[in-house]
Amino acid sequence: MPLSYIKNGETLVLDEAACTGCGACVEVCPHAVFRVESGKARVEGREYCMECGACARNCPSGAITVTPGVGCAAAILAGWVRRLLGRKAPTRCC
Repeated sequence: MPLSYIKNGETLVLDEAACTGCGACVEVCPHAVFRVESGKARVEGREYCMECGACARNCPSGAITVTPGVGCAAAILAGWVRRLLGRKAPTRCC
């Protein structure tokens, strides 16, 4: 199971009416946030969204919007890198 990154995927928005059900979001999402059901994408794991923006960049119908880095995803990743390198992680986010 992927890590929970951001409470409720702060900026992730799926316009189901605009969705064509192509499944591109399912293919590119690194944390299985989406699934396709009845010909439409559905958000299945919003709490696993790290707001990387891959889904929005690859959605041919423009049905997905997300603001990369909002919700502290960038700070979380930077903290992991700092810890791996033995540097002090930031004490607060954003």
